[in-house]
Amino acid sequence: MNQDLSILHLVINASFVVQLVMALLLTVSVTSWAAIFRKFFALKRVKSQNEAFEREFWSGTSLNDLFDSASRNAAKTGPMERIFGSGMREFQKLRERRITDVGTLMDGARRAMRASFQREMDEVETNLSFLASVGSVSPYVGLFGTVWGIMHAFVGLAALTQVTLATVAPGIAEALVATAIGLFAAIPAVVAYNRFARDIDRISTQQETFIEEFSNILQRNVGAQSAPAPAGR
Repeated sequence: MNQDLSILHLVINASFVVQLVMALLLTVSVTSWAAIFRKFFALKRVKSQNEAFEREFWSGTSLNDLFDSASRNAAKTGPMERIFGSGMREFQKLRERRITDVGTLMDGARRAMRASFQREMDEVETNLSFLASVGSVSPYVGLFGTVWGIMHAFVGLAALTQVTLATVAPGIAEALVATAIGLFAAIPAVVAYNRFARDIDRISTQQETFIEEFSNILQRNVGAQSAPAPAGR
């Protein structure tokens, strides 16, 4: 029984599974790093675009001019500018239909901005759940590879009449590599997820604040003007 090749067969299978686990974790790690860099630059671009539009919005430029600029450069606008454009577009459509009720006008503009806000946040949060999954699952996948490798290492040692540290250490060390790779994949993903989640919360708060401020401006214009679209603040 000690010379049964099934033990050798188990060792070969165990080595293959551990290698498969390592390959999977390395692939996940590379993918998560790619997602981290993409998200980093995407959020940096969003913050820059929002800040630039906010500066222009509060610089005294008329709402009509801002809306014309947003419409002409739709492909280059940031999330906040697109939210502004959605609200302004709906507001103008309602005024063109000669709706003068303040509540109806403001409800329409707010709904349009809220819908645009949700679309923008869905876009900003892309790949965030992937990083969360990598951070939570990778250590367990690595642990699975380690447990499997140690199990088969001890199965192989069962065939030996004399076991020393020199015979035990290599098999256990090879198995522990799977855990190390799992942590290597998980730690950056967790750190990046926490950082990006905090940044996204700030972007969300900034955009929600803008919606309220812009709604107040529109409401003041409705009361102060009778023109189809507001021309200033």
